[in-house]
Parts: sequence; structure tokens; C-alpha cells
Amino acid sequence: MKVVVVKERAGESRVALTPDGVQKLKSAGADVSVQSGAGVAAGHTDAAYTAAGATIDHDSAAIYTNADVVLRVLAPDRDEMELLPRNVVLIGFLAPMTSPELLSQLAQRQVTALAVELIPRITRAQAMDALSSQATVVGYKAVLNAAAASGRFFPMLMTAAGTIPPAKVLVIGAGVAGLMSIATARRLGAVVQAFDIRAAAKEQVESLGANFVGFHVAEGEGQGGYAQEVSEETKRQEHEHLRKLVGDSDVVITTAQVPGRRAPVLVTRDMIEAMKPGSVIVDCAAEAGGNCELTEAGKDVIHNGVLIQGPINLPGTVPTHASFMYSRNVVALLTPLLKDGKVTIDLQDDVIGAACVTHNGEVRLGHRPAVAAAAK
Repeated sequence: MKVVVVKERAGESRVALTPDGVQKLKSAGADVSVQSGAGVAAGHTDAAYTAAGATIDHDSAAIYTNADVVLRVLAPDRDEMELLPRNVVLIGFLAPMTSPELLSQLAQRQVTALAVELIPRITRAQAMDALSSQATVVGYKAVLNAAAASGRFFPMLMTAAGTIPPAKVLVIGAGVAGLMSIATARRLGAVVQAFDIRAAAKEQVESLGANFVGFHVAEGEGQGGYAQEVSEETKRQEHEHLRKLVGDSDVVITTAQVPGRRAPVLVTRDMIEAMKPGSVIVDCAAEAGGNCELTEAGKDVIHNGVLIQGPINLPGTVPTHASFMYSRNVVALLTPLLKDGKVTIDLQDDVIGAACVTHNGEVRLGHRPAVAAAAK
């Protein structure tokens, strides 16, 4: 049983398996091959992998020979697709809802692909929830970026020059990333408010010491605790409610996303123009189109003196701990599948059935046949 860990493409500093993960898979009966340099950007040398029991392979093509499982952070590019052995199991963030061509290619190569972002939010899958673990990094780093970019202190300070009031931070979206943003901003001493349209969010927000300023809309409650698309009337109500909240804030962190769809636009141009010059917006949904009307993914935009950041791949900017958590998620997902020296794929299993997007030459997208048909 050969498990392969490859070096990610340029610009991605995370690694799919850390040395402690190698030890766990070895204990489960797997042989692990790691491409040379795969973990360096995340703080893990080839020597550390060797000490954990992995084999280091310097040939980026030969490493795939006889591979049973390939572990990645991001989906393979076109060149790597040609190297994937037929019938191999691929695990990673595959963006299946927006990558029909990738799924088609994987199916053609008879690859069994498990998209970690489709792992359901059920109790026994908590340790496998890579989407949540990486969202934790997003929320943390978004606040640090905002604090670094802001011209204000976050905490209240009593100085000889007078009292400096704390920064007012608004977090939009109280999912995993939003809750981590709240916790981090509170630790830095800011006064924090949080907006969400899900009923469950209020208690979570207040448990972190923030003021909940959202309102409950039943249609916003999606499966598994995720948000979902809402009606035009609800969007209008949101806009009216958010206009004053945004205008009164020194920092706005937006984290609202709907799985498989463009992120909802919640912060409009007129809201931005109501903010004080020197205010900062960090749009964590930039890669999905952005929650802010003026966001440009990967760029900083200044409008009326307000800085709007559209960061991409925030987890990759904290590679050591992002990789640590992702590796734990991957090991928790893969280990139960290793039985008698083989990988056993049970599509009737709630987790595997939901995460499996290609198998036996077919595009599946879990148990969503209509979406699978569209992807074909």
C-alpha cells in the first residue's frame, strides 16, 4: 500500500501530510513516499519525513509509480493529471462544484477522487473536517491583516497623551472563519459586533464576548450548518440593516459564503462610502467573488480612503499550523479506509459517499445526481 505526498504547485506553501501524519499512516500499514521539498515551506524538512519513516523521492514523475493513494492540498494541474495512475485514490481540495472539466478528466482516468470540502458536518466526521480547519486559519489571519493595515490600535489604551478608544470591528458571517475572527479581534482588545442570519449564530457569537447584531431568517439556514442563498426581499432587509453597522465600524471582516456558489455581495459601494477614511475591510470571500462590491481578489483597493483587501489563500500564509490541521484531517479520513493492505471505498458510508466525486469512471459529486449530470 503506497501513499504519495507530492509538492504543491508554486504559490501554495501547505503540505498534505506532516511527519506525525506519516507515523500514523505507517502504523496503519501504509508505505509513504514524499516528494523532496514538499514540506519545506511548511517547516518540515526531508530529514524530518525520513525520521518519521517516509521514503523521499526526488523524481516528480517516478513518485507516482505503483501509487495507491495520492494526497494533495489543491487539485492536480494538467501536467500532474497525466501522471496519476489509473484507479488511484486522490484526496484534496478539488473544488468539485466549479470544476467540471477536472472531474471529467479524473473520471476518464478511473480515479477515485475524494473532495475534502464535501465532507459532511456530522459528529463522527469532525476530525476529518478540512473545510473547518482551514477556515479557522482564515479567520485568524484576516484579523491580523486588518490590524496591521489599520491606523488604529485595537485595544483601549490609557496613555499619558490621553485615552485611546478601542477599534470597532464588525464581522459579517459567523461560521467557522467568522467565529475565529471574533475570537482573535476580542483577544486584541477590539469591541466586536457580528452579523449573521442564522439563529444558531447568536449564542456562539455571544459566547465569545461579541455583540450579536444580526437577525434570524429561516431561509438562510442550509444543511449542515452552512448558509444558503436567500430571497431578494431578505437581501434588501440585510442591506438596510448592514448600512449603519458598516458605516460605524473601523474594521469590517466579511466571511459569508454559500458552498458551490458565488459569495453574496453584502457590503455595497454606498456602505463603503459611509465609512471613515482609514477604515479597513478584509474580504475573506474574495476567491468566491467577494462579499464586498469593490473587492478584487488578490489586490488591495482604496476607495474614498477605505482600504479593501481581497486576500487569496489565507491558509497558505500560516503554512505550519494550516498543514498540521489539514494533515490530521486527511489521516482521520484515510486511516479507516486502509484494510488488509488495500484501500476500501464504501460508497454507502455517509462520509465517503458524500465526499466521493469520481469513481469507476463516473462523475458522482456525492449523492447529487443532478449536479453530477451537469458536471458531465
